Amino acid sequence: MFVRTIISAIIILSGTVQCLGQEVIGKKDRLNDDITEKFFVLKDSTEIKNGQYAAYYHRKHIVAYGIYNNGKKAGKWRFFDPNGRIMEMYDYSTRTLQFEAKDNPVGNISYLLDKNVSDTDRITKPVKIGGRYFGYLPYLGLFKTPFDPSQYTTYGAAAVVELLISPMGRLADFKIHVASNFLDYDQTITMSLGLLKEEDKEFIPATFNGEPVLSRIVIRCKVTDDGGLDFLYNFNNAY
Repeated sequence: MFVRTIISAIIILSGTVQCLGQEVIGKKDRLNDDITEKFFVLKDSTEIKNGQYAAYYHRKHIVAYGIYNNGKKAGKWRFFDPNGRIMEMYDYSTRTLQFEAKDNPVGNISYLLDKNVSDTDRITKPVKIGGRYFGYLPYLGLFKTPFDPSQYTTYGAAAVVELLISPMGRLADFKIHVASNFLDYDQTITMSLGLLKEEDKEFIPATFNGEPVLSRIVIRCKVTDDGGLDFLYNFNNAY
């Protein structure tokens, strides 16, 4: 709560101010129906973010906070779940993971390694910078159902997003499997990697006994009334 209060207090979005030695203008945008962004852009190059950035869930809880320096994320960024619990802290200047919250045993995400794993093996999971909520929104946000949700109910429809991560930490494949018993619909769709920003293709790779390996990230989702995707489970369970 203390961290969130301090962050909220230092976001200024009125007029033109000096930030990181340059004149900037405060702006606001919507990432989706749930997330509102507040940030600064250069006065003379309004497509370039510069200064403080924050993203809010339902204009209440911060889900991402950090600093942009001439269009690039810099320094320590913090990422939260929709309830304000910190999920991850990452330092973009040193490219190091500072903190990652424990996985929820009953959560939205699971991991698969391209190895037969025994009890004596040392493994680490693949990690998405941005945390297990904010970091995965770009993948869910690209999808819309092939059927018209205004004509067909989405009740009971479910989806699985599968991300294939190379040993180099690059997104190698992106598929979404959608099924609806009510509509007798079952299909796997291969998504174009070209639809994603470059940062959405970058991961910290999984490791097997100290060596980076191929891995998969599986995200369980539900189909929303407007034909999009949301996490299957909410974030109210304790971690």
